[in-house]
Order: sequence, then structure tokens, then C-alpha cells
Amino acid sequence: MAKTNFQYEKRQKELEKKKKAEEKARRKLEAKNNPKPADGEEGTDGDAPEADDTDADAADGTDAPAQPQ
Repeated sequence: MAKTNFQYEKRQKELEKKKKAEEKARRKLEAKNNPKPADGEEGTDGDAPEADDTDADAADGTDAPAQPQ
């Protein structure tokens, strides 16, 4: 029966651990360079259209959607 190569397994674990650490460091660096907006600041960049009250559903002056009869 063949013996298990523990040195190979250990090296593979070390390489995997190193890869995960590098990936984590890369994500951390990206997060630092590209901060996300705070909770109250979403949509303040002016790209998204503002909602208005001139929808067809609200044409009768009520805020509730039309009820089917």
C-alpha cells in the first residue's frame, strides 16, 4: 500500500491559505479605493429619475391604485 505524502498535502493547504489571504487583501484594497455611499446618500448622484405624481394610476387625485370592479 502506498504511503500518504503529507508534505504534498501540507504544501497544498499552505498554497490555498496564501491564495485566500491574497484574495481578501485584494478585496479589502478595492473596498478602500471604491467606498460605497452611506445609507442616506444612495441615488443622490442625479442619474436616477425622480418619482412624480403624474402617473396614470394617480390621475384621479388619490394615492391608492385603481381597484378592479
